[in-house]
Amino acid sequence: MTVDVLKYDLADYSIFNSNKDFDYYLWIPDKNYIVLGRSNKPELALNISNVNNDNIKVYKRPSGGQTVVLSPKTLVISVKTQIAKEINTQKYFSQINQKIIDTLSLLGVQQLAQKGISDISIRDKKILGSSIYLRKHILFYHAVLNICESPDFISKYLKHPGKEPDYRKGRKHNEFITSLFAEGYAIHTDKIITNLNKHLINLKHTLSYTK
Repeated sequence: MTVDVLKYDLADYSIFNSNKDFDYYLWIPDKNYIVLGRSNKPELALNISNVNNDNIKVYKRPSGGQTVVLSPKTLVISVKTQIAKEINTQKYFSQINQKIIDTLSLLGVQQLAQKGISDISIRDKKILGSSIYLRKHILFYHAVLNICESPDFISKYLKHPGKEPDYRKGRKHNEFITSLFAEGYAIHTDKIITNLNKHLINLKHTLSYTK
């Protein structure tokens, strides 16, 4: 059984080719999508019969990381910036993720931390995964924040990943993934977007890049 895989061109990717040295994009998906990481193979990452039965479009992004499910219950957060040369991407993960952590903390979310390579967690459960794509002097960061999507919904389409962060410790999706809502934070997505705007706009002045 196979599935068609499309080149990544979803809404957030529009900023990659913008004329701005720095840009960002916040997007609530209009429907369900699946996005493979650069090295992911559909037959290893997906429950293909469920994907096909539900007519979910599958894309492959140019960045690394593992496969993700996008839905209207998630928020996609993307940042594009010019860089002088190839750099340690971990610094960029940390700087951008910290802005997201700061935003959520001000909205009352507690026990947030960056774990693994680039996840954000509440205690030992993941609420955000992110990846970075570098091309010439452009760095593109994108992440998926789980507002209120069920881990069982994600498990319907995704197999256990071939690679996992050390803090996952082999846990299944429904033991490892959580959402803001499941953790007791009923924060409307629009409020998160409004507050993220205030923090992300300042990234232009704080990211460690030189044109």
